[in-house]
Amino acid sequence: MTVYFDNNATAPLRDKAKAAMLLAFDAVGNPSSVHAAGRAAKSAMETARGQLAKHLGCLTNEIIFTSGGTESNNLAITNAMNSQNCASILVGASEHPSILLPAQQSGIAALFVPVLPDGLLDIPALREIISQQDGPFLLAIMQANNETGVVQDLAPIAELVHAAGGFLHVDAAQAFGKIPVDFAKSGADSMTVVAHKIGGPGGIGALVVRSGLAVSAQMLGGGQENNRRAGTSNVPAICGFSAAADEACADLEIFAKLAVKRDRLADLLRQNAPQLQVFGQSSHRLPNTLCCAAPGFAAETQVMALDLAGFAISSGSACGSGKVKPSHVLTAMGIGDELSRCAIRISLGWLTTDDEIEQFADAWGEAYRRAVSREVA
Repeated sequence: MTVYFDNNATAPLRDKAKAAMLLAFDAVGNPSSVHAAGRAAKSAMETARGQLAKHLGCLTNEIIFTSGGTESNNLAITNAMNSQNCASILVGASEHPSILLPAQQSGIAALFVPVLPDGLLDIPALREIISQQDGPFLLAIMQANNETGVVQDLAPIAELVHAAGGFLHVDAAQAFGKIPVDFAKSGADSMTVVAHKIGGPGGIGALVVRSGLAVSAQMLGGGQENNRRAGTSNVPAICGFSAAADEACADLEIFAKLAVKRDRLADLLRQNAPQLQVFGQSSHRLPNTLCCAAPGFAAETQVMALDLAGFAISSGSACGSGKVKPSHVLTAMGIGDELSRCAIRISLGWLTTDDEIEQFADAWGEAYRRAVSREVA
């Protein structure tokens, strides 16, 4: 049986989320229909929306259900142009591709804000870039990085952006359900959240948009989501999302304790490879995320060796073409290509045990020694 240490990619479906979905699957009705079955589906969906709003610290009418994080981020960027008349988009250099690519292909100026070696946004550089903007702009940043787990301090960033007449979009796909997230207190104008990172189903997410801001739909058709996102509502997935959020947000203190396991694992790996580097170690990070590299131990070798040993981890260096390239996140942090190609991401879950940590460290150590011995030979 595989020990699953790739929870930042997607987390196992929680039992309560599955149960909520099965109940919704057994009900027949389109929530846009006015008959009894339709009204029942609508009621289930709006109850779920209300629960999510409580966990997010937002109003129910600020939540727009989408197909996931990529759609939410795309909608936030296109909406900033179409509804807020933004003339430029500022993005952190270590952002997810669903932020970077839409910004680059938006047709307006896309400016990259550097990050420091610890993974945090370079605030003096951000201040300088903002001072050069003439008119409304959007800053799009992650609350927690998907590769390193580094958590940004949103409040001072929001203050800078708003003081200059800009708008702030926060990609909280990795943060929500793992650390406290409060939309109202964050200062964000919009925020992306998803279900499958916290034990909900894939294919469902939400864009939270501050009340009073106009939203120009990019999915056109029916009038779902108050004319902000067309398409038949996925009621079972929405119910699963809400149930997963209920459990994840209730267990935030338990999840926080994963930091002890994460740091213990880093110590065990260093016993095998004293030169091991942990990226973002000096910053506040997600409790479950360890991004590290042992010089000379290629990431693809690690992923394959650990897979054969029964452990699922990931590398930040694999791209869709199947070729290997350095992680743009680590490049932005000033990490050289050679070390970046050795970086792996280990993302623990709420079910991770101490025994699994020990077993992984043993398996990784064996693989590391084999790799080193081949180089020496």
